[in-house]
Amino acid sequence: MEWSEEQRKLAAKYRKLTDTPLEERRYKCHTCHLIVDESPCPNCGEAHPEIMCPLDHCHCSHEVLAGIEYCPLCGAAVCPDCGSHDVVQISRVTGYLQDVSGWNAGKQQELKDRVHYTIA
Repeated sequence: MEWSEEQRKLAAKYRKLTDTPLEERRYKCHTCHLIVDESPCPNCGEAHPEIMCPLDHCHCSHEVLAGIEYCPLCGAAVCPDCGSHDVVQISRVTGYLQDVSGWNAGKQQELKDRVHYTIA
């Protein structure tokens, strides 16, 4: 993923999501599936919507991609073509495909640390 100069500056400015000033934060509400500017969600009242990464634009037009990259700011999986955080990462474990969002933190880090090879 080629991050833009603006995205690189944001990643350098904020070391983690909680460093984002309150007035600049946006939130993803997983109850009503909206992006809101305040917490709690003004639409449904969800008390703890997820702090949205400033590098996330939430609009990925890709259906299925073979690779995945990780956000330099929040560490979440991102689309390697457009950088959207709105992706579901699946991996083959013990013979079946599974969404990795349910994995514990150690297993997810192990997946990020894997070395990926391309056969030329």
